[in-house]
Amino acid sequence: MRKITAIVILCFLSSLTLSAQETTDNSKDSKSSSTEGYTKFRFGGYGEMVANFKDYGINRFYGGNDGNPNKKRNTISIPRFVVAFDYKFNSKWILGAEIEFESGGTGTAFELENTENGEYETEVEKGGEVAIEQFHITRLIHRSINVRAGHIIVPVGLTNAHHEPINFFGTSRPEGETTLLPSTWHENGLEIFGSFGKGYASFDYQAMVVAGLNPNGFDRNTWVGSGKQGIFEEDNFTSPAYVFRLDYKGVPGLRVGASFYYCADAGSNSDKEQTYSSYGKIPVRIYTADAQYRNKYVIARGNVVYGNLGNSLGVSQANVKLSNKSPYSRLAPVAKNAVSYAAEAGINIRSVFGGSKKIPVIYPFARYEYYNPQEKGEKGQTMEKRCQVSMWMAGLNWYALPNLVVKADYATRQIGTNKIFGVSKSYNSENEFSIGIAYIGWFIKK
Repeated sequence: MRKITAIVILCFLSSLTLSAQETTDNSKDSKSSSTEGYTKFRFGGYGEMVANFKDYGINRFYGGNDGNPNKKRNTISIPRFVVAFDYKFNSKWILGAEIEFESGGTGTAFELENTENGEYETEVEKGGEVAIEQFHITRLIHRSINVRAGHIIVPVGLTNAHHEPINFFGTSRPEGETTLLPSTWHENGLEIFGSFGKGYASFDYQAMVVAGLNPNGFDRNTWVGSGKQGIFEEDNFTSPAYVFRLDYKGVPGLRVGASFYYCADAGSNSDKEQTYSSYGKIPVRIYTADAQYRNKYVIARGNVVYGNLGNSLGVSQANVKLSNKSPYSRLAPVAKNAVSYAAEAGINIRSVFGGSKKIPVIYPFARYEYYNPQEKGEKGQTMEKRCQVSMWMAGLNWYALPNLVVKADYATRQIGTNKIFGVSKSYNSENEFSIGIAYIGWFIKK
């Protein structure tokens, strides 16, 4: 794998001397990838505000044998506020950046204090999170091959590839994907991307080598979703991850995509190299498929995520021994397999009733999700049924402006069942009503 990494990097360095040709990405879903519409620089971003009204408590695992207790708990938050900036050095070299403020901004820092036997030290300044979501240099070469290096989005799954708030109906991002996978998933690395074919045989692709996941963060409730690196000043790159995504766009309004993630030994990326050394290698494989179809009447989306974690029993045994001062949950067991699938569809009321501008652009929608970070364990592991969720959601999206949407939805979760129309007899259901507003746009273009 190290040889493959070296070859990819050498290809990148050699590509910088190639003659370049201007290229553009015509995807209307990706705010940051298109180079059209500006000459020198642009500034913009996106943001969301959400209020949730719930009939359940905060933890179904410690609420008794029935799961979450039946009580009222309401919340209001700004899940994220993102500022974005693109700058063209010239037509071939582009700087792109996004800074994300989550839940008001954070000031928590972690360090490994080597003078104290590698113990964790925590400095808490204030709540929230501020993070660089993207920071990269792009070299445009040809429609079929371009290169990007820096801090980049990992396009595994539907939501990570298209994470802006106008790309999903609900007030919150789809729950299944964001439980099992980091979201938004961004890592340091190198990307080669481009388009090929035309007409009915038109494709976009992305191939990456990025920093791999850290199994210190793998746990019962989120599988590998909490394993993203980034809490320290440097990321471990001993065992990088390889990512490939392919999107078919040959039919107007249709996008069909698939992605694959592979890290040969995530254990090599742990905070302390000895944590998993006695358990053997820990390979991570993630397979996803997704599709979207949209015309003036309807928008429909669907996606599937399937994950496989090698040596999950060893990960579970090692993680429960992590220091109490560590920033990780240490919840076990970590499953061998995790799965998520979902579908949603919305109807454009204005188009259905003739397209009159007097009628507001409103999409009534419905979504179904199933996800389980404890889908299957290794021999000797007992999976936690309370991680198994079937979820229905219905709501409205009102597009007050093309890039500003007001959302409202009602969701109900059935816990411990994988039947679409089944009702769990083991644990209480969880129900909530949510309202929110979101926007996306470029404010300045020069």
